[in-house]
Formats: sequence, C-alpha cells, structure tokens
Amino acid sequence: MAQIKIPAVYYRGGTSKGIIFKRTDLPEAAQVAGKVRDQILLRVLGSPDPYKQQIDGLGNASSSTSKALILDKSTQPNHDVDYLFGQVSIDKPFVDWSGNCGNMTAAVGAFAVSQGLIDADKIPENGICTVRIWQANIKKTIIAHVPITNGQVQETGDFELDGVTFPAAEVVIEFLDPADGEGSMFPTGNVVDELDVPGIGKLQATLINAGIPTVFVNAADIGYTGTELQADINSDPEKLAFFEKIRSYGALKMGLIANLEEAQTRQHTPKVAFVAPPKTYTASSGKTVEQENIDLLVRALSMGKLHHAMMGTASVAIATAAAVPNTLVNIAAGGGERDAVRFGHPSGTLRVGAAAELNEQGQWTAKKAVMSRSARIIMEGWVRVPEEYAK
Repeated sequence: MAQIKIPAVYYRGGTSKGIIFKRTDLPEAAQVAGKVRDQILLRVLGSPDPYKQQIDGLGNASSSTSKALILDKSTQPNHDVDYLFGQVSIDKPFVDWSGNCGNMTAAVGAFAVSQGLIDADKIPENGICTVRIWQANIKKTIIAHVPITNGQVQETGDFELDGVTFPAAEVVIEFLDPADGEGSMFPTGNVVDELDVPGIGKLQATLINAGIPTVFVNAADIGYTGTELQADINSDPEKLAFFEKIRSYGALKMGLIANLEEAQTRQHTPKVAFVAPPKTYTASSGKTVEQENIDLLVRALSMGKLHHAMMGTASVAIATAAAVPNTLVNIAAGGGERDAVRFGHPSGTLRVGAAAELNEQGQWTAKKAVMSRSARIIMEGWVRVPEEYAK
C-alpha cells in the first residue's frame, strides 16, 4: 500500500504543539467532517496507540501535543480565517471536536498570514497584522495580533512564556464574547453550585462556560494545596480516576452530557481545575514562584492528566471567573472586583484579563478576555499516511 503526502505545518502554539492543515490541501474525502478526516488525523498523530507513546506519529504522548487544526479562508462576514480544532486521543480511536484550543490559537493567525489565507493588503510591511478568526468549534470570534517584520511573520523575540523554554515574539489574543456556545456563561444560573459526587461527597464548584466549559473546585476541599506538579498526580491511576469522576458529574450538572457514560466520548470538555489562595512553591523548572507575585494558584487537568502549564482556553475561564464576584476563582484570588489576575500553574505564572458585567436579565456576561502567547514553526512540508486512510 502506497503512502500519500499531505502538505502540513508543525507548530508550537503557546504551551502546546500541533499539526496544521489547510482544508483544501486535505484529500477530498477529508475536506468535510467524517470518518476519513478523523482517521487521517489519528494516523498523523500516531493514534490510537495502546502503548500511549504515539511513536509512529507526530504526537508526543500528551494532550498538549496531540492536536490537529484545519484552517480555511473564512465563510463568515468580517472574518479572515475559519479555524477548526481537533483534540486527538492518544490511546483511543477518537477525535474530540467539542471545544477550542487557546494555546494553538496563537499559531492560527501566523499560519493564516504565511500560508496566503490573509489578503495581502491587510499585511503591513512592519507592524501588527490583525487577524479575525472564526472559531468553528464553538462559533466565536477570536482576534490575533500577529507581529510582522519585513512583510513576514515575526517568530523570534524576547517575550517569555512559562512552560516554553525559549523566548519568542508576543502574540496578543482577544477572545470576544468568551462564553462557550450559545447558553449562559453559568449554565446553572449560579456562580457556586454543590456537586454531589458519590464516593467523594458534596463539593462546592463553579461551573462556567467561558473559553471552554470548566469545573472549578477548591483544592482544600479535595485534599490538595494547589502547588502540585504533574508527578504528584499523573502517576497515580486512583487520583486520575478521582478527578475524572468530578469532571463527569460536573459535565452532567452543566448539561453537557445526558448521562455519565457520555463523558467518555467527550474527553476534551469540560475541563476540571482546582484553585487555592497564593502560596510560594517550586515550579517544574526548579524556579521559585513567590506568593507575593501571584493572585491565586490553579491546577487543571486536560484529557485525563494534570497539564504541565495551563490550557489557553482554561486561562480564559480563569480570567472570566476571577472577574465575577464570589466565584471560587474570585474568592481564591482575594475577592472583590478584578479585571486581571496572575495565577500560578505548574510551570510558572500567567497573567490574563477579562471584564464581566450583569446584563438586563441579571446574568453575568463577558465581552472579551485577553492573554499573550507566542508561536513558532517547528517544521513544514508534508506528512505521509498510508493511502487506505484517505478512503
């Protein structure tokens, strides 16, 4: 069986890595949603892999590095590019299309500029190219401010992002109307709910749809401090099962699933995270994060594992929840009105901002959330997959 070649670019976006395709470069059967598209993406990343290593693909055996993006010129008015994101399972034959990836969003604008998806008259010789992105998974607008030098995307620079080893050029990203989907930002109508999780007990939880659906609980309520690193949780199947149970019951309470069994086929959303007041700790790089330099601690799990830093979409959820008085995130940050927070995560710190307000119906809304990321091309050319996967 011959292999086929598909043009692609392998990018780092924020603290994630993924493979990006132009929709029109995919085999014809994969240019639309369905089985062929999914099986190609799975094969490119090296999934499903019962060894959970993705040795025979571009995935790096973590949720942060098993990602695929499909971009196209936008079909939406006043937008430049349509962005579709697939979270590729490592050990299961499954691509989750239920949410966005905020980290890889940093690469979307850069890819669009460099791959001819942006009209030439919109790209300055030097300065910032503003790319209006239609996030097709959640049907929301994102604006990426991409630095341009001598008519080309600038990738190198002095912007440092904890969780990424080398500095790069800063890309500012605005998430407009960040409530995920069409429903309320707080799907239950409450800023704090009570989750009754069998075998765990009753937990306070903030359930929010902003950036990505997220279940926030207090670290102290589940026996944690908020200073944990990946090794403290990811090597223990019982701990991972504990968080998956909380996530599943949170998804049920949010109305994202009709029964608990559906949680297994919706692994990308919601996320589950735990928060705590600020405390000095040692990050995974060995550097000390001082209590006085952060507003709160946050740890989040993605695809069943504690994330090495923080998902971009979860960062939007953190910023938005922090801006709403009396959420668990807001309380952990000290309470009161806030338009930005700096939180500590396993790799260091991140500052994110959002503004929230009550609408005429008495529901909390957020106009936008803002954060800085960076992106860099690691490799470009073609990926190869056996021909049978394109049929």
